[in-house]
Amino acid sequence: MIKRPRRLRKSQAIRDMVSETRLSPSMFVYPVFIREGKNIIEDIPSMPGQKRYSPDKLPLILERAAKNKIGGVLFFGIPEHKDETASSAWDDNGVIQQAIRISKKEFPDLTVIGDVCLCEYTSHGHCGIINHGIIENDPTLEILSRVAVSQARAGADIVAPSDMMDGHTAAIREALDAEKFQDTLIMSYAVKYASAFYGPFREAAGSAPAFGDRKTYQMDPRNVREALKESALDIEEGADIIIVKPGLPYLDVLRAVKESCNVPVASYSVSGEYAMMKAAAANGWLNEKNIALESAYSIARAGADIIISYYALDLAEWLA
Repeated sequence: MIKRPRRLRKSQAIRDMVSETRLSPSMFVYPVFIREGKNIIEDIPSMPGQKRYSPDKLPLILERAAKNKIGGVLFFGIPEHKDETASSAWDDNGVIQQAIRISKKEFPDLTVIGDVCLCEYTSHGHCGIINHGIIENDPTLEILSRVAVSQARAGADIVAPSDMMDGHTAAIREALDAEKFQDTLIMSYAVKYASAFYGPFREAAGSAPAFGDRKTYQMDPRNVREALKESALDIEEGADIIIVKPGLPYLDVLRAVKESCNVPVASYSVSGEYAMMKAAAANGWLNEKNIALESAYSIARAGADIIISYYALDLAEWLA
């Protein structure tokens, strides 16, 4: 007689106890959109349930994050002024810098991560400095370094370069160390694909490129070995955490990166994933709580130590 493993037809408590994959609120990072101004809380039509906050209104959502003991919050800025050199991004009184200072004052134990990129701050919507229609890598590194140092000066625990410029991690690490911010960590978007799943984010952040696309500096969705190369390079340059983005469509890449590197790996479940689940739930086609939890478990099962998700607060509450 063939002996087969017995399925557990026991209580939920027993199934939980022996589960292979587990989630905890401390794994989750919640992305927040910060809009310059005052007394602003506005809906994001393409991302139902998500909002833009002015810095003074930020404590309303941070209190929920702190109460649920999630791992951290990731700030994206929406400035009033945009120009060719993204000068608002490294302004010590910029929208992200204001938000970081408020967060660390009101909720000092909550980990704050600053997105380091230029697309929200440039008049053309690209992630780097442009000269005659071409992204210039090295001049962009200088600007990114200024942004990271400015965020660290405001109190950011982690900076997260999402620009995909070559050598960004090394440049930022050198700049942070030179300014005595050796303890500021770098969470690098080392593996960021040129994905169609970013549409709602670009509407939310006002960061759609005015011309062309970002395929020249973001990764080809057909490639996996490139992801391993990029993550290895960023770790060598000093990245403390690696991000794979998007989430669900790239679980194979996430697994490969996790198995190849020796630092924590984060998966960013992006705006398009969130919008699809919201739309299906709103139409009664799927159970929102169940699909959000199942998706998060699949990302953790594939190897993510950290999950960046617009469902982070809901997931923490459902798990509790």
